[in-house]
Amino acid sequence: MKLHDLAPNEGAKKNKKRVGRGIAAGQGKTAGRGQKGQKARSGSGGKLYRQGGNLPFFRRLPFMRGKGFTNINRVEYNEINLDQLAEAFQADAEVTPETLETARLLRDKRNPIVILGRGEVKSALKVRVHRVSKGAQEKIEAAGGSVELIN
Repeated sequence: MKLHDLAPNEGAKKNKKRVGRGIAAGQGKTAGRGQKGQKARSGSGGKLYRQGGNLPFFRRLPFMRGKGFTNINRVEYNEINLDQLAEAFQADAEVTPETLETARLLRDKRNPIVILGRGEVKSALKVRVHRVSKGAQEKIEAAGGSVELIN
């Protein structure tokens, strides 16, 4: 076998139909587009999800539409649990936004901080943060620590 013997399989290559090239070509005049109407015109064939007067499919489905109200004033907190504090801080340490940042416990230092009550605290900690849950405050004070809220 030589290079000049190579050829694609029979019927594998087919020439593109040349439409709109006169009546003898078989696809002249309207070029397979029929008579008038939106699909006969050049340009777009209509919007992608338009269904000609029907309620579009994506508007019929309740879960595809917005899930109600989005509060633009929502506050995102850095959530920190007591077990994280117990690992990162020694006894009588001060827990402030700055010390939490150096301990790499904050997701975003621009957001306020909330202490949550998962876990236990054995040592006394001086906690100065924006918010503390009731359970966390009770556990910190039971260990001999103090809680101060900042704005």
